[in-house]
Amino acid sequence: MSDIEIYQKLSANIEKVIQGQSASIRKLLAAFFSDGHILLEDVPGTGKTTLAKALAKSIDVEFQRIQFTPDLLPTDILGVSIFNQRDQDFEFHKGPIFSNILLADEINRASPRTQSALLEAMGERQISIERNQYQLDDLFFVIATQNPVEYHGTYPLPEAQMDRFAMRFGLGFVELEEEIAILDKQNIHHPIEDLMPCISKADVTHLKQQVSKVNISDEVKHYMVNIVRTTRESEGIINGASPRASISLMKAAQALALFDGLDYVTPDHIQEIAIPVISHRIMMDSQSRFSGHNSEQIIENILSDIPVPT
Repeated sequence: MSDIEIYQKLSANIEKVIQGQSASIRKLLAAFFSDGHILLEDVPGTGKTTLAKALAKSIDVEFQRIQFTPDLLPTDILGVSIFNQRDQDFEFHKGPIFSNILLADEINRASPRTQSALLEAMGERQISIERNQYQLDDLFFVIATQNPVEYHGTYPLPEAQMDRFAMRFGLGFVELEEEIAILDKQNIHHPIEDLMPCISKADVTHLKQQVSKVNISDEVKHYMVNIVRTTRESEGIINGASPRASISLMKAAQALALFDGLDYVTPDHIQEIAIPVISHRIMMDSQSRFSGHNSEQIIENILSDIPVPT
């Protein structure tokens, strides 16, 4: 299969289950093939968990799901050493984090201490526990879901945790006709039960390597960095986006260009992905929040103010 065929085949397979969410699937796969992680934030019932499971079932890799709850402990994620009486020694039993695709469902229902158990794994593909380090697989992808922080029983994610996610976006509600189609598909059983792997781990590895080869001109690099740096100087923002945001923006844009059959990144790719990549990384002051502004609006204003390279 060609590079575009791998992407199109995977996207079409997911769309068998997720109706009317082509743009969200495109963003999800842009992060997946550019070594990022995803935070899906939306109200209950919009298909966040289903999207994650559809991706996992479409690829022949190991998938684990963790349901985050207030009593969840870091060892429930990472693993724990248990004493073996026969060998008179401790044996490490790996936790669900040792997988290829990890669904952290309702991540903001667990305590900040438990949430932070994912930090090292997401940033460095390794975990440190009981003075030992364990490497994770090269293909390690976290899809976390969360309900809006205003909901009861939730804990806001720490800033360091938020910065580990390449993108944050919501699915939103689909159009009337698409919602009717969802009812038709699920009248007898859920279509995800019939979903089968359509690409292999080798296909994923190949496409990830091709993404990194997509060219980015100096003008487009300056454009990306100017967008990120402007968040550090804009009124109403306490903390702007870090250099990690620039890296995530670059890699995701490379993936989008490859999906479009191009070997170079255009400003349109930057504009398409800028809000989900940057908006969750900035901290607004209280006056801006009380005035009704949000981070997405700020990024939109920045994009409209910065000259686009030609």
